[in-house]
Amino acid sequence: MDFKSGGMLAIRSTHYPDNLRGEGLDYAVLDEAAFMQPDVWSEVVRPMLLERKGGAMFLSTPFGCNWFWHLYQLGLDPDEPDWVSFHFKSWDNPYVAYEEIEAIRRTTSERVFREEYEAAFIDDAGQVFRGIREVTTAPPDAVYNPSHRYLAGIDWGRESDYTAIVIIDATTRQMVALDRFNKIGWQAQRDRLKLLASYWKPSVIWAEANSIGSPNIEALQNEGLPVRPFMTTARSKASLIEGLALAIERGDIGLLPSEVLLNELASYTLERLAGGGYRYSAPSGLHDDTVIAAALSWYGVQHGGLRVDFA
Repeated sequence: MDFKSGGMLAIRSTHYPDNLRGEGLDYAVLDEAAFMQPDVWSEVVRPMLLERKGGAMFLSTPFGCNWFWHLYQLGLDPDEPDWVSFHFKSWDNPYVAYEEIEAIRRTTSERVFREEYEAAFIDDAGQVFRGIREVTTAPPDAVYNPSHRYLAGIDWGRESDYTAIVIIDATTRQMVALDRFNKIGWQAQRDRLKLLASYWKPSVIWAEANSIGSPNIEALQNEGLPVRPFMTTARSKASLIEGLALAIERGDIGLLPSEVLLNELASYTLERLAGGGYRYSAPSGLHDDTVIAAALSWYGVQHGGLRVDFA
């Protein structure tokens, strides 16, 4: 946008930082700065401000304690008079209804809420699931109660990965069964699931449907089991994991005292993506089979047989 007075306003992407290079600037606004590469500021934008002694404003949701956090610290340092920092939470915006934020808080894990809505700088090394041991309250000798409702989740594996099955009593919100195995054929795996299902009689079995899951789901459905497919995408997995993390944080679920499950939960990691989302996964060389099975089972407790559209 060119102005009659001679000024110019331009909006440009930082996807290819070198494309920003050009004549000097009087002022630059870097929106969602934390998600830009650090050299966008230090090697491209800042030199363009040098000749005219231009200024800059950085706006962003925090992205861990990265380069944007370091700039924010400069604004808090009394020995850096050229910098000033501001911090605003979502409810500081007069156009955002407080009750809307409270509704979001009730369905969002603490870590995500703090970063997205409280604008908190959080070290990404933090674990996804907090308060795990405090909710390890499910009795290992639970028995079937015909007046209760049960939901199951299954994550498939065969060689290097494990197949894991988790069943939760939706009435008490306690985990009642956990089975984990590998290196056996698909028919044997389906037989183990059918054996558990014959005892606990889950109303719905949510099964991971990607790749090897689909033929197993079809075979089980043909045998009359109430299996529903769950297609895992980056978005659906994030919602799945955040639902379980929130339940654990708030003590809404009781976990079985399985060291395999507890260790997988404790080591589960979160990576903030440049596009603003999150990637959830087990660290390299470790497993997350019981985590996914438990998350699918808890998804069943929350949604029953209903499929939630994450698109």
